[in-house]
Amino acid sequence: MPPDSKAKSAITPEPRPEQGTATRIIHNRRHRDSFGSPYSPVYNTTTYRFPDTASLEDVIEGRAPGNLYTRWGSNPSICELEQGLACLEHCEQALAFASGMAAISACLFAHGRNGIVCVGDLYGGTQELLARHLQPLGIPVTFLLHNESGLLADALTRPGMLVYCESPANPTLGILDIRELAQSAHAGGALLAVDNTFASPINQRPITLGADLSIHSASKFLGGHSDITAGAVMASEERIRPVAEWRKNLGQILAPETAALLSRSLRTLPVRIKQHNENAMAVARAMADHPAIKRVLYPGLPGFPGHGLAAKQMDGFGGVLTIEIEGGREQAAKVADNLEIFLLATSLGGVESLVSQPCATSHHGISREERERHGISDGMLRLSVGLEDARDLVADLQQALGRL
Repeated sequence: MPPDSKAKSAITPEPRPEQGTATRIIHNRRHRDSFGSPYSPVYNTTTYRFPDTASLEDVIEGRAPGNLYTRWGSNPSICELEQGLACLEHCEQALAFASGMAAISACLFAHGRNGIVCVGDLYGGTQELLARHLQPLGIPVTFLLHNESGLLADALTRPGMLVYCESPANPTLGILDIRELAQSAHAGGALLAVDNTFASPINQRPITLGADLSIHSASKFLGGHSDITAGAVMASEERIRPVAEWRKNLGQILAPETAALLSRSLRTLPVRIKQHNENAMAVARAMADHPAIKRVLYPGLPGFPGHGLAAKQMDGFGGVLTIEIEGGREQAAKVADNLEIFLLATSLGGVESLVSQPCATSHHGISREERERHGISDGMLRLSVGLEDARDLVADLQQALGRL
């Protein structure tokens, strides 16, 4: 882990429990600017000098706080970001990465070498990493469908394995019982890692539900403006330590400029997520009865299979929903092409609304048979609902659907 991480808790003020998330994330600053600026400067420095060798060794070995080398994550801009990330998930430590996939791969290498059991639907890139790269390296990987979570105990064949899941899942929005999965994983001597990207820490905090690691593609809601690529892992100091070693040696650190931009975005995360939640709910309700739509997948709808569980373990239902168009792939593509406010683009979580067809983007590298096994049809459109006026988004979808 970063050289100053052991000493970090000694110099980081503990968040006051009576303060809300928005208050803590705005004022939870690690560094104080000598000129009185409420924002810390960007430290592009790659290396830092020391007065003597003894001082350098104290920092390397964790006896004293300090900065050493940016690739290690030992950089003021990156450390301040990580303090904010840990604050959001109410956990001891956080690590920032150059991308979401960098965060995922470091976690899988650090904690999954004895075997990985995946439960439910996964982002296509994660599934490719597991099946095409980790399995050939000799790491056992088992895939369980969403409705096969009851088989988890039998899949944990030896201690030290890792259970991995997404909830809500991409792109079906499937909801898994995180507390129950954590209990099953721990009973089998395993850890639980949850990709929390779709929910964000405002809507869901897996660590407080019993998970061991919470992972984010920070390019999405955490960044929120479609202008950075980053990832994050939140966990206890014990679970973070081996992940940090992989990040350091694989060179997965993000640039200090990116860290500063992400710190900026975290300050507005609570208010942005509130609006994402409201807009997505309005769009989901409007689309639920449209004759051209076969089904709407959104945890906030009472008829959604995971609605009750989502209401129990989440504080909001998120800004992403999936609609399935009658007529299949060609009709879905036609709707996407005719949208005017929704931008036809990959990714999600920005202030602007986006539409993508999973079979052509996020899950393009997965075979059609495997997609169908997970209930991902070619007629699906994933909607990342932004911060525009909800009535304009509904009108845009209605005009595109009306042109079928």
